[in-house]
Amino acid sequence: MSKEAILEAVASEVKACTRCSLWRSRKNAVPGEGDSNAKVMFVGEAPGYWEDVKGKPFVGAAGKFLDSLLVEAGLLRRQVFIGNVLKCRPPGNREPAPDEIEACASFLDRQIMAIRPKLIITLGNYSTAYIFAKAGIPFKGVTEARGKFYQANVLGLALTVFPTLHPAAGLYSAKYKQLLMEDFRLLRVKIHELGLTA
Repeated sequence: MSKEAILEAVASEVKACTRCSLWRSRKNAVPGEGDSNAKVMFVGEAPGYWEDVKGKPFVGAAGKFLDSLLVEAGLLRRQVFIGNVLKCRPPGNREPAPDEIEACASFLDRQIMAIRPKLIITLGNYSTAYIFAKAGIPFKGVTEARGKFYQANVLGLALTVFPTLHPAAGLYSAKYKQLLMEDFRLLRVKIHELGLTA
């Protein structure tokens, strides 16, 4: 199967998924979207209100901020793939539950294995904890892990992992906004070093 066919199959399964209770409250599942040949992949935590409404990742206020951060890194949204650990919105934007992550995460794993990115940027605590666990990297929290590049083996793929804060954090805190801007400027340099620009 081609990468595109695998990603389409995953998206179809996600939209029909009833593995955990979140399907009961969702408007739309959010499989993720982007370039199937992306060298750079972003992994968030879970859809929010607008993502649930539109069925697309990062389309609310945090998504608009992410778009501006992508510019800082010298990237366009169409060049990358954006997905989440959870594909359905937890009610009231609560944090993902362990059983929900366990039920849902194989979709993300299949997306990663199909796309074969060279660089994964994790956005927030849950996505960083998940990818670090896959890579066997100890994790104490995203504020400690952020802003550093980790050479890792994730699902049999040798790649670089770069954790940062969730863009939503930058909407509520000027300090976190500044940290995110700094991280994405670091990202620009690394992307250039790795030759990942289009």
